[in-house]
Amino acid sequence: MKKEKKNRRRGDRSALIIALFREFPNTKFSLKHLAAASGGADREGRRETLQILDRLYDEGVIEECARGKYRLTHRHLPHHEGICSMTSSGSAYIRVEGLEQDIFVNQRNTLTALDGDRVEVVVMHRSRDGRLEGEITAVVERSARPYVGIAEVGAHQIFVRPDSRRIPVDIFLPKKQYPEVRDGEKVVVRIVEWAHGAKSPVGALVDRLGMAGNNDTEMHAILAEYGLPYRFEEEVEQAAEQLRGEITQREIDRRRDFRAITTFTIDPADAKDFDDALSIRQLKEGVWEVGVHIADVTHYVRPDSTIDREAIERGTSIYLVDRTIPMLPERLSNELCSLRPNEASLCFSAVFTLNEGLEILDEWFGRTVIYSNRRFTYEEAQQVIETGRGDYAEEILTLHHLAQGLREARFKQGAIAFEREEMRVKLDEAGKPLGVYFKVQKEANQLIEEFMLLANRRVAEFCAHRHNEKGRKVPRTMVYRIHDTPSEEKLDRFREFALRFGHLFRAAKGRAVAKEMNKLLSSVRGHAEENALSTMAVRAMAKACYSTDNIGHYGLAFPYYTHFTSPIRRYPDMMVHRLLAHYLDAGRSADRDALEGLCVHCSEREVIAAEAERASIKYKMVEFMKEHIGEVFEGRISGLSEWGIYIELEETHIEGMSYLRDIEGDFFQFDAERYEIFGHRTGRVLTLGDPVRIRVARADLEKRQLDFEVIDF
Repeated sequence: MKKEKKNRRRGDRSALIIALFREFPNTKFSLKHLAAASGGADREGRRETLQILDRLYDEGVIEECARGKYRLTHRHLPHHEGICSMTSSGSAYIRVEGLEQDIFVNQRNTLTALDGDRVEVVVMHRSRDGRLEGEITAVVERSARPYVGIAEVGAHQIFVRPDSRRIPVDIFLPKKQYPEVRDGEKVVVRIVEWAHGAKSPVGALVDRLGMAGNNDTEMHAILAEYGLPYRFEEEVEQAAEQLRGEITQREIDRRRDFRAITTFTIDPADAKDFDDALSIRQLKEGVWEVGVHIADVTHYVRPDSTIDREAIERGTSIYLVDRTIPMLPERLSNELCSLRPNEASLCFSAVFTLNEGLEILDEWFGRTVIYSNRRFTYEEAQQVIETGRGDYAEEILTLHHLAQGLREARFKQGAIAFEREEMRVKLDEAGKPLGVYFKVQKEANQLIEEFMLLANRRVAEFCAHRHNEKGRKVPRTMVYRIHDTPSEEKLDRFREFALRFGHLFRAAKGRAVAKEMNKLLSSVRGHAEENALSTMAVRAMAKACYSTDNIGHYGLAFPYYTHFTSPIRRYPDMMVHRLLAHYLDAGRSADRDALEGLCVHCSEREVIAAEAERASIKYKMVEFMKEHIGEVFEGRISGLSEWGIYIELEETHIEGMSYLRDIEGDFFQFDAERYEIFGHRTGRVLTLGDPVRIRVARADLEKRQLDFEVIDF
């Protein structure tokens, strides 16, 4: 009886100990702690506890992680595989497919993982605020991405200090292997090994970009950082040079001939490629034929050719602050496929017959040959619109009239009018920033925009279905540009934010949101809060992307929309050209899976290109502000985080950050739920749009970071 009672007590103690380990899997327990927590730390209790621990250790349930300290082994905890996203502090977040939230990993538990690696992570516990916390147990696959940094060359070794704040360690390069690398040179490296216990990973040299601080070096460094190309391989250039450029009579005979119809291009003054043109002629009183002519890139670039494979890989052209990295070699983008004035060009066209009421009386899609009579800059076309005088004034004024009608109808149907100012940097010949200016969208821009939108949506609708013998619509596979409805959660946040400025935003879902958004944005135009509200409105919207699954384009209020009008700079447009040609020839519905894979890839490339473009602008902003260290500027809060506030300067819209710990007068903390910063002692609240006065404290070119000191708010 006594033995049975003793065994029951030991079983209870064992259950308590196991429960304790499972409840606190990240805690290291001592024998004394476990004995006391499970029923008593007297001599007998410690002896029983030690016996239980020995059994659990033998069974592999626990491990001795330090002398006299025990914890649950990882194999008894939930395991996941995911992608590692490092932070500047050295901690990480692991994105696991299927999990609603990322798993946080403290710096001490990241093993040798680096940003972008595929890792195995074990969930240790859930914190009080519901955050999953874990430990990386293995690096499953190293990211293939290159890392960019500055070489620090010593007597016997080279260490590369990465530019990215997401890489918290220096990378070792064997000096004997790379004797040509110079101190202070910017290099591209990849990780080849990181042995357990080693302080630094070992890298291999991928490229030398030049000395840090040189403009070309820094722009190439940004491209390399994002895994983007900064040159074409020789085989791609050679393939482009071998393309025949002459337009034969045989080719003309296969196309609709527009060479006798007035045609012109309207582009930015510094444009080098002209991939779209407009033609116009009056058919009768109140009826016009308008042709939207797009460079016929797919005539020259055949599927699965060397150039095509390169275009797929790039996905899009990249527009850095001082240069364009084209998707296609210059032979195509600036020569064969550029609709230059006073030259015949091959096009793929959408031709519309419109009346005064903007009814589409007829439409035609197909391959054409055109002759561009004139190249207009936006400024030249705008002058014609404003004065009514100049080359082809009648044609431009007619197109302007029709475009404004299309624009008005689009907004009546629920399109959202986002009209944020686009910042541009003025550079000298060496790439040094001289100042900031803002791109103004005027009627000439709107003229081109509306006819491109018209072509894109009508091509999408034509390709979406065919009609069978009974006249019924039969769906066909198509590449769409889609834009989902905004989430109610983001709209709630926007509603609260607008209310801080005294603006009511009543709509919660559907097309009413677009109508209310236009009303609000129109009412704040020219006011101090315009930029902050426009920024938050954009953040409330979903992101547009490419897909074969059509859900329409919410922002434009189009049930069918695609990208047809820029095949020189976007691969999806080339896909659409091929689909349109295929369906015009009565081809069967295309392979959805193959096209969907390309849609996902192109959407990803678009995001990466946009990030690189922003990084290049940020670099020039920081370079510009280095000349203004110590100066005071007025600004507004443009972003909030748990460590600081982002501030956008009033005049230039240049953004920098002020750390919460550096704001004097109180202990400030971020409230994520209310999306505001509050002071514990004063109760002072700071949120988006609030005016502040700052002093420029630091400008770090390597990290592309501006630090501001808040001096008044």
